Formats: sequence, C-alpha cells, structure tokens
Amino acid sequence: MQTVGSPQRDRIKAARQPLRDRNFYPEGYTDERDTTEVPNGVRLQKVLAQAGVASRRACEEMIGEGRVTVNGQVVRRFGAKVDPATQVIHVDGKRIPTAPDLVYYALNKPIGVVSTMVDPQGRPCLADFVQELAPRLFHVGRLDTETEGLLLLTNDGELANRLTHPSYGVQKKYWAKVPGPIPRDLGRRLKQGIELEDGLARADDFSIVQEHGQQALVEIVLHEGRKHVVRRMLEEAGHRVIDLARIEFGPVKLGRTKPGTVRGLSLKEVGELYAAVKL
Repeated sequence: MQTVGSPQRDRIKAARQPLRDRNFYPEGYTDERDTTEVPNGVRLQKVLAQAGVASRRACEEMIGEGRVTVNGQVVRRFGAKVDPATQVIHVDGKRIPTAPDLVYYALNKPIGVVSTMVDPQGRPCLADFVQELAPRLFHVGRLDTETEGLLLLTNDGELANRLTHPSYGVQKKYWAKVPGPIPRDLGRRLKQGIELEDGLARADDFSIVQEHGQQALVEIVLHEGRKHVVRRMLEEAGHRVIDLARIEFGPVKLGRTKPGTVRGLSLKEVGELYAAVKL
C-alpha cells in the first residue's frame, strides 16, 4: 500500500527546496549577474521609457520576455543598470538611440539653400534652419542648391558616415519633372547604366509617376551620392530636369513636411536607419 506523506512532512520538504526551484522570483528574473551591469548606471527600464519605447511597466515586460539586449547580450534582470551614453541597446533587434546628447532631424530643404552649415558667400544655408536645435550637427550627404527635399541632420557621426558610404547601399528616392513624352526604354537605360564623365551610374529603380501634356513626373531610386548624379543621368539620357526633389532617404520619408520645416525623427525611423547600416 502506498503511503501518503503528512502535511507537516510536505511543508518541511518544501522549506528545504532551493528558492530558485520554487518559482519564488517573478518571470524574467535571474540572480545571475550579467556582464553588461554598470554599478552606478541607470535602470534599463527607465532608459527605455525615457527613449520613448513604451511605458516603464511595458518596458519591464519587454525585458522579462527577453526582447532587450545590451551590447549584444540578452538582459532579463529587471534591476539591471546600464550606461545609456556608451552601451548599445536593442529592442526586438532594432537599436534604440539612448545617448542623451544625440539628436536626429529631417529638413525639407528649399530651393536656393546651400547644403553647408556655413557659406562664405552669405547665401542661405542649413544653419539658418537648425542652429537653434543642437550644436555641431552633421548634414547627411548633400542636395544641390537648386534641388529641394529631404535632408537628414544629426550629431551622430558614426551613423552619418555609414549612411553616406556607398558600401551600405542606402537608397534615396527622387521625383524629377522633365519634358515629355517619356520613351518606353528610359527606365531600362537608366537601370542598365548611363556613362558619365566620372564613370557609369545606374538607377536602382525607375517609374513614371505622371504624364501630362509636354511634361512628366518621374521617380528614380539610387544609392549613389555623386554630385548632380540624378540631373546628369537624366540629361545624358536626353531629358533636361526642370525640377528635382528628394522624397525619401532610406526608411525616412519626406511626407507632408513643408519646405523650410524641420522635424525630429521618430524612434522607429532612427532604429530603421541604424538597421540599414548594420549598427
């Protein structure tokens, strides 16, 4: 006959069981110290909440679910402390900008503005729009003086350098107004490559947005950053550019941002820019 232990014996047995085996701690907790711990740092859930990821409570749940990494290591400990200025934090695989002094902006550069922070000739320049926002901003690439549209500005030098380096292949999308009609083979020619004085230039994609009378609006996508490259490609193909605007830079879209207007990039946009250049 099988004997049944007394309630007292069960209580003694439970008391002797190690705490870690009794589901004593809440889900996601570990008493093992991780290598990312910064003794005098800031609690991880607070850093995430201040970065705009979610509420602090929701950030705690993300940590417990193993969705947060610090310097590449999954951190599940709710009390973990980090240094947001020096450590790299990802949520769901996307990097979160946590350094308090880093800023990210999008400007719809108007026609006639020079893509420099200072112009010796006294022409309108980028500083006229962003000098009140933050010191030492970098413009990510350039736009011709007569080209309007999306220009990114940041003080994150590493991100800016990678976004402009051709090896990362970050695409830019332009709309160009040109005389019509558009021949059927223009897209094929642009994607095969147009020979310019400084070498072959290829479009990643091409489409006709609109044709009306003797004018057409075309869309051209490329990842090159050579000077006047869009204008030169279209003109070499026989289509003088009347107006030109950049409407997208990687995952960031110009949208309804009016000329001369600056807006801060969203957390999602910054994370996607980091992902685009493998940061």
